[in-house]
Amino acid sequence: MKTHVYDTEGTTMTKRPQGEIKSGSSKPNLNKEEMAKKMQAADTPGPAHQVLRNFEGDWNAAVTCWMDAGGQPNVSTATSKVKWILDGRFLEEEFHGEMMGTSFTGRCLMGFDNTRQKFKSVWVDSLHTSMCTSVGKADNGYKVITLEGKVDCPGTGRKDVPIKQVFRVFSRDKHVLEMFTDGAKTMVIAYTRR
Repeated sequence: MKTHVYDTEGTTMTKRPQGEIKSGSSKPNLNKEEMAKKMQAADTPGPAHQVLRNFEGDWNAAVTCWMDAGGQPNVSTATSKVKWILDGRFLEEEFHGEMMGTSFTGRCLMGFDNTRQKFKSVWVDSLHTSMCTSVGKADNGYKVITLEGKVDCPGTGRKDVPIKQVFRVFSRDKHVLEMFTDGAKTMVIAYTRR
């Protein structure tokens, strides 16, 4: 296979011959109409998105956080505002709280991926430069949503520490988020609608 390489002031560019770019999977045997139907189904919010409506709104949050297993918890209050974005496909949370005496703002983006049939979320905040991503599923008639992922700990230097987030929906006006790090419960946030 012959390629052409051009060097422009230290930048190397490779030009591939026509027809050599391939996707990561084999070509499906579907006609255009079938593909369009499948894409429309995957792109349309469904029953799992309706369940996420429980999280929409303005919330007061009671936060209990354990820095050491078995130690005394740090208790604080927070507020949260959750709204739909991108035509009802994703929830965006703006969280204002306190961690070890320092005020912070956090953002969570959460949705349901129809193609993968999984709930997914990403969390960022003003205390860290890392992003926390997690993926999971619902149980008990969508009353419990469990997401799992991995994080890095800047304090200890540990990488890929397993985390789990368990959302428990009690009613339209109350839900709880339990967070586990490396199997130990590290935080509980009880949300009550304002």
